Amino acid sequence: METSLEFPPLMAFSLPPDFFPSMRVHTLDLKFQNTPGLIAAYVVESEGSLALIETGPGSTLPALRQAVMEAGFAVNDIRHVFVTHIHLDHAGAAGWWAQQGAQVFCHPSAARHLVDPSRLIDSARRVYADEMDTLWGDMLPAPEERVTPLMDAESVTVGSMKFTAWDTPGHARHHHAFIIEDACFTGDVAGLRLGNSPYLSVTAAPPQFDPPAYIGSVDRLLSADFKRLFLTHFGGITDVRSHLTRYRQRIEEVNQNVRQWLAEGLTTEAIQQRYEETEHALATAAGISPAGWDLHQMTNSTRMCADGVKLYVEKNP
Repeated sequence: METSLEFPPLMAFSLPPDFFPSMRVHTLDLKFQNTPGLIAAYVVESEGSLALIETGPGSTLPALRQAVMEAGFAVNDIRHVFVTHIHLDHAGAAGWWAQQGAQVFCHPSAARHLVDPSRLIDSARRVYADEMDTLWGDMLPAPEERVTPLMDAESVTVGSMKFTAWDTPGHARHHHAFIIEDACFTGDVAGLRLGNSPYLSVTAAPPQFDPPAYIGSVDRLLSADFKRLFLTHFGGITDVRSHLTRYRQRIEEVNQNVRQWLAEGLTTEAIQQRYEETEHALATAAGISPAGWDLHQMTNSTRMCADGVKLYVEKNP
């Protein structure tokens, strides 16, 4: 059963392509856990050539393939795949695409984990236990010759469009955003924003959350004056400067909150509870319904984020 979102119209089930002078961007809803509006992938169409940005997890591969076909394309026509980082909700299905003959482009530090995902899988299984397969599905190994690491500012041309990788750490050290003209496909570096709500959720999963690096990456995006951001969670937004400026503040807020709670001597469990209460209050003030809050928790758990921020603060007192 699909869950309906109580958000503004951007969350429409069928999303029209975004038009640019030399390309069309198709937002594909992967219906994570049978719920629309949580994880997106993007097909970029330029002069008859196609590129896929983000693959989602293995569990949503059937939905992704169906969405590609519903957009009017054959799955085998996608020969270029770009993943922002190797967290399972972004790149879990990358190996499948590589096994079909697509070339997968990623951060240099991510390449070896796409070729041999065993450490990623083992780590995730320790966290998710019996829910691992249901949530994330299979992560297949990519043939080594099908994985191409991109350095910062390195580009790949698909059709007439140049896809440029920007090293954007903070959420993860192995994170790229991908730039096409005046549009940026942000992965997690611009946070989570469901339904074009004013509430911004900081993607702070352990173990690599790093506020100074994160803010530096957001500042880099701000300096570029993009006209549109495409978030993996979820969709295209045009209020770019206000979004990034607010998100920069939010990163510092969660960092300072957890730092203060640790200084007060709160336990891990108490910090997780305080983090959830604080974020829930912000979301409620921004108009998020109880059902909408549950969807935020499904996509970016406050418990997980509290642990990520706490780990950074403990290592950087």
